[in-house]
Amino acid sequence: MIRYIIIDDEPIAHRIIEGYCDNLPHLEKVGNCYNAFEAMQMLNKEQVDLMFLDVNMPKLSGFEFLKTLSNPPKIIVTTAYKEFAIEGYELDITDYLLKPFSFERFVKSINKAVNTATKNKSAVTTSSIVSKPTRFFIKGDKKYHQIATETILFIEAYGNYTKLYLNDDIIVSHEKISSLEKLLLKDNFIRVHKSFIVAIDKIKTIEGNRILVDTHKIPIGQTYKSSIYKLYSSNS
Repeated sequence: MIRYIIIDDEPIAHRIIEGYCDNLPHLEKVGNCYNAFEAMQMLNKEQVDLMFLDVNMPKLSGFEFLKTLSNPPKIIVTTAYKEFAIEGYELDITDYLLKPFSFERFVKSINKAVNTATKNKSAVTTSSIVSKPTRFFIKGDKKYHQIATETILFIEAYGNYTKLYLNDDIIVSHEKISSLEKLLLKDNFIRVHKSFIVAIDKIKTIEGNRILVDTHKIPIGQTYKSSIYKLYSSNS
């Protein structure tokens, strides 16, 4: 569960973000803050994983507030002013949403924040600790599907579509395979062909130019053979 707060002096901005978040069950609201000082008090009392932060606020701007934090949570900036974008990325924000933003753009921002947080957690865990599976939302068949990466067998680029083959389902989406690749942890997934990404722990056998995943035979592209070789050469 990702615990979030909204920091914005405009009540309508709170309603829009809350409405979007209500459609994403892995998000839990901690509180609403209408200026930076309320946010400081909230952070001192509660565990917060993600902040939706407006830039243009009275007394103390969003970025001035951000500079006061020694160990801030993930930050998604929500603002009507595009001219602050460069400064925001210099402060290591996760994403910069320009108002008004669509739900689809909002979901991409959440996916980026969740995936980055998971990578950071896995970097500091030991091999004896199992990190929680990464989850993200993808649009398919006019719905947003929540995908747990541990359920993915492989992903196939299919014309203008991408197919996600899961343990018990197939999701067809317009999302590019390159965009999905960015959401996946490199330790768990490998690109084996320009049209295929495979979950490493779902590989049954590697023979010649083919990989067997479940009952599916997946081709190995010429330019990806060296990466496949590294999977098994260290144990030979």
